[in-house]
Amino acid sequence: MLNYIQGKLDEVTPAYAVVDCGGVGYLMEITLNTYTAIKDLKEVRLLAHEAIREDAHSLFGFFTAEERDMFRLLIGISGVGPATARMVLSTLTVDELRSAIIGQNAKRVQSVKGIGPKAAQRIVLELHDKVGTGAASMAGVTAAMAAMEEVQAALLMLGFAKPAVEKALTKLSHDPACAHASVEELIKLALGML
Repeated sequence: MLNYIQGKLDEVTPAYAVVDCGGVGYLMEITLNTYTAIKDLKEVRLLAHEAIREDAHSLFGFFTAEERDMFRLLIGISGVGPATARMVLSTLTVDELRSAIIGQNAKRVQSVKGIGPKAAQRIVLELHDKVGTGAASMAGVTAAMAAMEEVQAALLMLGFAKPAVEKALTKLSHDPACAHASVEELIKLALGML
């Protein structure tokens, strides 16, 4: 079984990457989060997951071990295949998915295209004990969620439409620079997007 593929990034799209390793081009299906991390690189090292079926042999590539681990947890759930797991990890970051699972927020998981209410509930229930984090990181996730909820409430009170506010907050939550920003800083950044 392949663990990773390292080489020249020959081609990259939001759906796949071709890694030239010793003159052999490996096509690896990737998530949008991995695409964002590698799109400007010349050389890459992608962690691999092989999915071998009767009719197909697919390679999935991940920039972080955390993302690959979450992918493997997702495909271990009945009814969640590699394509669905990749869609989940393209829509939500690992941290967003983990916080939704820990907070038992099936609606957040259901926001992923192709995930219905039953599948979302199954993901939350089956992974709740598997993605449990230590007290320190759990506190960090809870604090970040509380800050975003506070920002959302403030923006809604200012009269902004809920869909626009949610879109701005989604962008902020994907920005690593905002991870440790205060509520006031987050409000200012969100106002700049609205």
